[in-house]
Amino acid sequence: MKVILLQDVKGTGKKGDIINVADGYARNALFPKKLAVEANATNLNIAKGKNEAIAHKKEVELSTAKDLAKRLENVTVSLTAKAGENGKLFGSITSKDISEQLEKQNKIKLDKRWINLDEGIKSIGEREVEIWLHPEVKTKIKVVITAQ
Repeated sequence: MKVILLQDVKGTGKKGDIINVADGYARNALFPKKLAVEANATNLNIAKGKNEAIAHKKEVELSTAKDLAKRLENVTVSLTAKAGENGKLFGSITSKDISEQLEKQNKIKLDKRWINLDEGIKSIGEREVEIWLHPEVKTKIKVVITAQ
């Protein structure tokens, strides 16, 4: 029997897959637990519509990320912090600090988790920081840290 999976089923398939399974398995396990529906014409059209909607949403997310990457290419974020004589900061600059300053200076709101900063910036100077906007889209911004 052909069924459309509504959820991931271990050992059987992933959500949205159209697969052949034994009649008993479908009637006694998949249908009662609402893990699958029969693959008739109506359900196939519904599944096709959902897949197209998901694909469209992914395209929109990708194009939005590319547009934002273009806006961020030439952006410079300036931060000031207390520093010692040798240029070492008291504390560090984190991705949260960069995100907040980016919003204040350039009106671009980014989630701090998108900023790839392994550990905080601990000295004054200029750095390029990588930003992940989408699994396929990455960009860099310039961060300038000056002593207070």
